Amino acid sequence: MLILYLQLYYYHPMNSRIPLFWILSIILLSCQPTHSPATPPLVKTGLDVLIEREFSDIQGLRAGLITNPTGINRNVQPSIDVLFETEHVNLVALYGPEHGVRGDYDAGAYVASYTDKKTGLPVYSLYGPTRKPQPEMLEEIDVLIFDIQDIGVRSYTYISSMGLAMEAAAEKGIPFIVLDRPNPLGGIRTEGSLATSGYFSFVSPFPIPYIHGLTIGELARMINDEGWLKDGIQVDLTVIPMENWSREMHFDDTGLVWVPTSPHIPRHDTPFFYAITGMFGELQTVSEGVGYTLPFELFGAPWMDAGAFAARMNGYSLPGVQFRPISWRPYYGRNEGQRLEGVHIIITDYQQADLLKTGFHLMQAHHELYPGKNPFEQAENSRIQMFDRVAGSSEVRLGFMQSMRFDEIQKQFEEEARLFREKSKPYLLYE
Repeated sequence: MLILYLQLYYYHPMNSRIPLFWILSIILLSCQPTHSPATPPLVKTGLDVLIEREFSDIQGLRAGLITNPTGINRNVQPSIDVLFETEHVNLVALYGPEHGVRGDYDAGAYVASYTDKKTGLPVYSLYGPTRKPQPEMLEEIDVLIFDIQDIGVRSYTYISSMGLAMEAAAEKGIPFIVLDRPNPLGGIRTEGSLATSGYFSFVSPFPIPYIHGLTIGELARMINDEGWLKDGIQVDLTVIPMENWSREMHFDDTGLVWVPTSPHIPRHDTPFFYAITGMFGELQTVSEGVGYTLPFELFGAPWMDAGAFAARMNGYSLPGVQFRPISWRPYYGRNEGQRLEGVHIIITDYQQADLLKTGFHLMQAHHELYPGKNPFEQAENSRIQMFDRVAGSSEVRLGFMQSMRFDEIQKQFEEEARLFREKSKPYLLYE
């Protein structure tokens, strides 16, 4: 090869010879390995495994399906269409949580029951007149299937929908199947305190940490066996596990396609930012970026100085994160058209970043720089109540407000997360 390149250099028919730089570059490239590096195995979701089994778990049964646009197979086909079109299953009813089965509704929007245009199947709303399937909604089915991508944070409402559906199926004597999917935050991270009695709600349905570290299937197993359903009732539960998923994986390690789980979770890494700022967005006194192009990645307000705030945050030397100053005008929402300043959160190491620690340090820095603008004191009572429901108790808020420092609640977070990790071990499905 080298002889050929030298011949080209000396005898090239063009008036100017080929630059020696390019010849050396070609030689170096020719010395590189010709094979591509090995790629990680593609994760198979519970839906993909069910398809490979030729639907043996539900063959011949009249099935009801709880799903939304995230319920897709590895070829990006909706689970609705997969189950409807196969001759092995008789899909007879659909059930839609927040946003509807095909994602046609905004966050928090009331959803009435309707007919799915493509299949003609009835769609029973679980985010309208009721959030729990009523007995008449289950009359025609033999099995109830759940196939939704969760994001691994307690306040995200899909796990509440799953728990209520498990409860309804148990009361009706109908088996419940969960088609498992990855936790986009991975299966190792556990952060935050447990939700406590008196604060259980649709945004904190179970005594689990804010970041629980379980897949949706593992969580279903724990909910069922720990007696967390109403009156301790248990459902006939089957979880169809994934293949090739391991706990250290984040979603971009899976080879799967990310479908936005809701309008404000557009990317596979958005759940990390949701875990950092989502809780404080409930106060509606500081902006978390919703209403702009970077939902949950920002933290700011009209009175803040972006440069000073970024310097204060970077001065903490928090692991795995950096902050750059930013100003923006939200396109919609409570600060629509208003100039805001603050920081853009940059995660530099997803393994090292402590998400809740980062979030509470944003509030800590804000208090150090703007003590007269306490977001808790400025919030309306209804928003304080919502914050407490999302946080799982009032103890988080009251403890933090003692000095507006994360140190006040850090030990509680770490201890309760440690205890939960131990308690959840029997329900883990993956190494």
